[in-house]
Amino acid sequence: MNPYVKSLTFDCQDALVVARFWAAALGGELDEDGTPAKAFVEAPGWGGPNLWFQRVPEPKQGKLRLHFDLRAPGGDIPAEVARLTALGATFAWEADGITVLRDPEGNEFCVEE
Repeated sequence: MNPYVKSLTFDCQDALVVARFWAAALGGELDEDGTPAKAFVEAPGWGGPNLWFQRVPEPKQGKLRLHFDLRAPGGDIPAEVARLTALGATFAWEADGITVLRDPEGNEFCVEE
């Protein structure tokens, strides 16, 4: 039996900003009741879990690295990086055909072929 993760929750400073980014990045739906304190992204068709974001009083010392490996359509990493950067991601580093970006909260995720 394969385990299935139904949802993940991430601590952040502005849940709505981060949720908007991930909804656009994954092609999911942002729940209309989202607020800066708590927001939800449904990611049907993506094959991954639904995402919850909640505001915490103080930022954590270290960032949780999001284990998302986003596939660049047609292997066009520069185009996918440009799309995600336009949505609010920032470049972190690059090595061995993988580009690591940061979401608006600073969590790192990968873009690869």
